[in-house]
Amino acid sequence: MVPAILQRSPEFLAPIAVLYGQRLERFGARPLGVMWRNEDGQRLRFEILVRVVEDEGKAGGVTINDLGCGYAAFFDFLAPLPVMRGGRYFGYDICEDMVDTARRRVDDPRVSLFQSLIATREADYSFASGTYNLKADVDEGEWTDYVKASLAQLWSRTAKGLAFNMPGADGGSPEDGLYYGDPQGFLDFCREALSPDATLIDDYPLPEWTILVRR
Repeated sequence: MVPAILQRSPEFLAPIAVLYGQRLERFGARPLGVMWRNEDGQRLRFEILVRVVEDEGKAGGVTINDLGCGYAAFFDFLAPLPVMRGGRYFGYDICEDMVDTARRRVDDPRVSLFQSLIATREADYSFASGTYNLKADVDEGEWTDYVKASLAQLWSRTAKGLAFNMPGADGGSPEDGLYYGDPQGFLDFCREALSPDATLIDDYPLPEWTILVRR
């Protein structure tokens, strides 16, 4: 049964998809186009996220969900790594322009891309990098409920591990439309609702934090 907040989410996500489309048009398929500062930070972010993959998965043959894939930059990072040898990548984004751009950029038989609010495929590992950062004018409490419901849905499509990140409270101000989720609150949520094997990482030189969850 789909939670009510996810059923309502197309209403408040539609304007956010428009904002991302405008960023893409202005900055193109690069970090600024998805509201990241630079490529170095983006790469470090990805290196932190893939820590969720167990040693056996690093040899290859894994399936990956990327919720909020944007122009598929995460696949660019994964493509040459052993983890994607014989693997599959499923990317999802709410912004049609992002999905279209990713399809034009990426010509790889391992990749399938969808315009979707949720992950629709089963995968070994799932990722949400920056997916929940922009709430725009959505009420913070409602956005928190949405994020938790979205993570729970993503976890239901995940066999082995999930990793996601969010801006830290020192990264800006509430007036900028970003969502500064409480890391301890989300860690508690993950341990109670998803799996007790959840780890918070907040000691890397970016104004954000990451949570890794394993079965």
